Amino acid sequence: MQKILVSGGAGFIGSHTVLELLSAGYKVIVFDNLSNSNRESLERVQKLSGRTIEFHKIDLLDKESLGKLFRDQRFDAVIHFAGLKAVGESVEKPLLYYQNNVAGTLNLCECMIEAGLKQLVFSSSATVYGDPESSPIPEENPLKAVNPYGATKLIIENILRDLYQSDPEWKIALLRYFNPVGAHESGEIGEDPNGIPNNLMPFVTQVAVGQREKLRVFGNDYPTKDGTGVRDYIHVKDLAKGHLKALEKISGEKGLHVYNLGTGSGSSVIEVINAFEKATGLKIPYEITERRPGDAATCFADVSKAKRELGWSTEKDLYDMCRDAWNWQQKNPDGYPH
Repeated sequence: MQKILVSGGAGFIGSHTVLELLSAGYKVIVFDNLSNSNRESLERVQKLSGRTIEFHKIDLLDKESLGKLFRDQRFDAVIHFAGLKAVGESVEKPLLYYQNNVAGTLNLCECMIEAGLKQLVFSSSATVYGDPESSPIPEENPLKAVNPYGATKLIIENILRDLYQSDPEWKIALLRYFNPVGAHESGEIGEDPNGIPNNLMPFVTQVAVGQREKLRVFGNDYPTKDGTGVRDYIHVKDLAKGHLKALEKISGEKGLHVYNLGTGSGSSVIEVINAFEKATGLKIPYEITERRPGDAATCFADVSKAKRELGWSTEKDLYDMCRDAWNWQQKNPDGYPH
């Protein structure tokens, strides 16, 4: 049985991936500093899977504790989710983001090298494309981050590329996510943002559950079908399955592999609101406000490479995403118990 170490495994995408790994028969060890996640997510994953998860509360910047974890056990691969991820906060606190995301990943890589472990799946982001000139965006698209969060992902990608160049024994997958939404269909695990959400779907569900009065739609004068921004929303369960496919790929093949994980099509903000209303029978009040600086009009993935090389494609549509996100929010109006 392969033993997988998951950094940041208590978070939104991490917890769903841990559940998929357990369901597929992997043994999973999670470490997380719980700064933007909740231990309860893993308790629920254990219940859903009927399997146990070994958990360690460790910060990526605590290299001593991290090193001890690698010395105490042997792992077959690492899936690396841990990192700060709010674009707005990264603009306000760039040094925090570079320190945590970049220095933390260096610590992880150094511990892996000391342990002789060279299999890594890295949680990157479509933010590495910056404001792309056209969509769908292929993996070969020029890379240009437009905020410190995106810059940390791009720097880490470059570090991992250089690491592979220096030692071709490495097996690395860089997964560039588009916009993960939804929740597990049980409603037991889902997205639990700290404070004001940075992403559209938790905002919509918080309006629906009565926590917020109305949704703010940033700009309706973009060159899109209805003037609102178009994004590639992907169900978190489909995204989690993409990690298992990437893990299978690198377990059999050396190299550095880059994949977009999205649906390959875009939905506008208004389309998301309409789909949510259809899936739930609720009305979502919204107001149009100014555009946010740096927001692209349209951004969706070319996913043909992941389909071709990983045999992976999404199974869930926007309706499923809305239904599952609402199911989670209804059952957990305040997120996980804090």
